[in-house]
Amino acid sequence: MVITAGLFLLSAASLAFEIILTRIFSVAQFYHFAFMVVSLALLGFGASGTFLSLFPEVRRRAGSRLLSWLGWAFAMTAIGSYALTLYVPFDSFRIARDGRQAGVLMLHYVALAVPFFCSGTAVALLMATRPREIGRIYAANLTGSASGCVLAVAAPSLVGGEGVVLLCAALGVVAAVLFGTGKSGGARPRSRLRVYGSRIVQGLLVGLLLLGALRTPPFLRIRLSPYKSLSYLLQYPDAEHVFQGWNGFSRVDVVQSGSIRGLPGSGFQCPAQPPNQLGLTVDGDDLNTISQVEPGFTDLPFTDCLLAALPYRLRPEARALVLEPRGGFDVLTALAQGAREVTVVEANPLIVRAVREQGERAGNLYDDPRVEVVTEQGRTYARRTPEAYQVLTLSLNAPQHTVTSGAYSLNEDYRYTVQAFSDYLARLSPDGLLVVTRWLQVPPSESIRAFALAVESVERAGGDPRASVVALRSYRQMLILVRQGPFTAEEMVAVREFAEPRAFDLVYLPDIDPSEVNRHNVLPEPDYHQACVGLLEAEDRGAWYRDYPFDVEPPTDSRPFFGHFFRWAQTRDVLALAGHTWQPFGGAGYFVLLILLALAVVAAGVVILLPVAALRRREGPLSTTLVYFALLGLGYLLVEIPLMQRFILFLGQPAYAMAVVLFAILLFSGVGSALSDRLPLRPVLVLLPALVGGYVFGLPSLFEAALAVPLWARALIAVAMLAPPGFLMGIPLPKGMALLERRSPGLIAWAWGVNGALSVIASILAALLALSLGFSVVLILGAACYGAAMITVASLHPPPPPRESPRR
Repeated sequence: MVITAGLFLLSAASLAFEIILTRIFSVAQFYHFAFMVVSLALLGFGASGTFLSLFPEVRRRAGSRLLSWLGWAFAMTAIGSYALTLYVPFDSFRIARDGRQAGVLMLHYVALAVPFFCSGTAVALLMATRPREIGRIYAANLTGSASGCVLAVAAPSLVGGEGVVLLCAALGVVAAVLFGTGKSGGARPRSRLRVYGSRIVQGLLVGLLLLGALRTPPFLRIRLSPYKSLSYLLQYPDAEHVFQGWNGFSRVDVVQSGSIRGLPGSGFQCPAQPPNQLGLTVDGDDLNTISQVEPGFTDLPFTDCLLAALPYRLRPEARALVLEPRGGFDVLTALAQGAREVTVVEANPLIVRAVREQGERAGNLYDDPRVEVVTEQGRTYARRTPEAYQVLTLSLNAPQHTVTSGAYSLNEDYRYTVQAFSDYLARLSPDGLLVVTRWLQVPPSESIRAFALAVESVERAGGDPRASVVALRSYRQMLILVRQGPFTAEEMVAVREFAEPRAFDLVYLPDIDPSEVNRHNVLPEPDYHQACVGLLEAEDRGAWYRDYPFDVEPPTDSRPFFGHFFRWAQTRDVLALAGHTWQPFGGAGYFVLLILLALAVVAAGVVILLPVAALRRREGPLSTTLVYFALLGLGYLLVEIPLMQRFILFLGQPAYAMAVVLFAILLFSGVGSALSDRLPLRPVLVLLPALVGGYVFGLPSLFEAALAVPLWARALIAVAMLAPPGFLMGIPLPKGMALLERRSPGLIAWAWGVNGALSVIASILAALLALSLGFSVVLILGAACYGAAMITVASLHPPPPPRESPRR
């Protein structure tokens, strides 16, 4: 019982450490490095099985003392590997020009895998030495991991991201203590004085780690990539860090400096100057501004020359809804341009707190009587509220990034999908306007994808996009206005009268003449106008998308990657730029996943093949064991990861989706594992693929029906929905191990390693396939892996005993 409790805590610490590393890497580096964390955690588990297969004498000598040392090793290496990433930093933007960065990446990959190797070895050791208790051991591992999910989401708001690392180390020490109090398994007895002294030292160390978590030492604080927006802000001579806060899914910072000024969306003709501003960043990036204005303002001249002023000229005294405006610039514009009331929907309560804490110097913006603040995901609010609005603004809260940077192509964004735009249109009054702003690049990319989303959503609503969409541009941004009915002649005159004195270029109007475009910010060709007209007039729109230089097909809830524009045809250009541009990996974020996949394949190959020769001599044929446990490793992750990505829409934040999905699947997998010895394997491997396949078609309907309910209710619904597949997914591995124990017990550790090694590949492969094919295809592949595993089950059974020859 004590050993099981120790394993529970060590598993909780491992999973919490894995999740918090994804958050730390999102802050210190960029989002796509979260995939590296998942893969290296699984690599550590896989390597543990290889280690025990190569050194079977470790299993024979295993006792509570070895388990205790593994707990200690996890605690120390968790802190040490994290510190290594701080003091030997990896620079992704230099990897194409500096070969040493590849070595640093490999060093990080190996070092961060060590803590997971330690915890994985503890699990594998207990499975190998207690084969008749595998169901209970695996259940403790999975339910402990489920508890780690809760810790990873709840703790950052109390101790910060760095503090969670120290909390995980403290749990590792407690696990080591519990292991040490279990049955010694042959360890020499120690004197009572030594035992008491050891307990005092261990207690002091746990207390020190907890104290460090509450007040993180400066030498363990996150060091940001120099390419993050916050890094640039803090380089200003008068920069002052006035706010920093963590919650379960973000870190928010506010910086004050006289050098922070900006008027995004302004035209060439803009005599007014922007006010002093504060810089607000989320996860160290995505710079937004908090404008310093007087409380109760009614007129701000600088807003008159912004693209965002147009909808309020068309709809005076509008009732406005602004979705996720971060620092509130679009709210400021709405009020200054005469909106009578503004509903602000901001998904991150930490951002609302950061703006409110600036008080009067930010005009008490989110406490203005004309403003109602709702802390909720914008898409969820649009589905839930019965209210109708004359202006609905989807705020552009990300700064401009070149399409080839790739650092943002892997981010799921459910605000920019065809289904989301349909939800927004449904919230408009009969004359209401949907307002979308995107950055400009040549050839047109994100602006044309947003235009395509508008076109598709109008068509879904039964309208004519050629009459219901308007677009115009400044020298940096394009504004798209969408309404359910056709724009009137008077409205088109008003658009022209607004654009001309401010030097905005018309891009598309229902009655536009080619002579009206490309007049102020003159381009060699009217690329934006041509792209919009080409899209609207294409007889075969699918062919038009395929022939376009970038992938600008409208994202859907199954492929919500608005920032992913990569086509394989770009590969030659990307590789030609490698080493000649500051962009990471020569320019395509897609290649980040490809590089990580290559590393994962090599690492997994080493983990699987290294012990093969020794095992073949001792245990005989290995192919059946390899295939069965490899399919389980692939199947588990090819189901788990797309479910996490799909539930981002339902739960509102990637961190919430990761925590809830992992919690539910791991918890109920633990229950399934605990009951596995009472359940037959073959029916499970028939039912599980059918159930996962049903989720492919059933989840969209569930989200459609329940997206508007409160977050706590959605979390409960998610757990209930994930319980059946989670329960079934926990059965095949311990059942396979039980069969293996009767046939070839020496292969148990290797089977654990094979399962972990293939999970490494699956964690990255799932993300790669989701980008290209969508989440539904990845789920179907996961179901197929479980279906294929059923075919190999028969060969895991021990051969029947030889018949005795009949006596004569």
